[in-house]
Amino acid sequence: MIEMQQTVVTTAPADAVFDYLADFTNAERWDPNALSVTTLDGDGGVGTTYRVDSKFAGRTTTLDYRLTELVPGSLIRLRGEKKSITAVDTITVTEGRSRTAVTYAVEFDFTGVLRFAEPLLRIAVARLFADGAEGLSRELDLLAP
Repeated sequence: MIEMQQTVVTTAPADAVFDYLADFTNAERWDPNALSVTTLDGDGGVGTTYRVDSKFAGRTTTLDYRLTELVPGSLIRLRGEKKSITAVDTITVTEGRSRTAVTYAVEFDFTGVLRFAEPLLRIAVARLFADGAEGLSRELDLLAP
């Protein structure tokens, strides 16, 4: 299993940040590896499903995510699954003094033959994660007053 976590800080208000991130279709704006994110079913609450087409390790891949946990103002958790991978994305939003911190954590569990390639995939995940954090920081700053 590959686990990574990163925190970005913005001056944007916590409620605006949370609302922006709770709409997972916005991921295609801040994650340069997300080619498209579409809602398959649901209204944005727990149980909503999304299809994410993204670039990963030089290939285009599709992963369907389901919103599994939503705590208004503070927590968003999604689980993506397909035959060769399970991904869990956890986003926490914390309001501070004139700043908002967003911690994005990912867990990738590769199955089948891909689990043997995990050491190499760790490099690709790290790159994906760094690109996403940079884009997230940039887009959240656009929400600042």
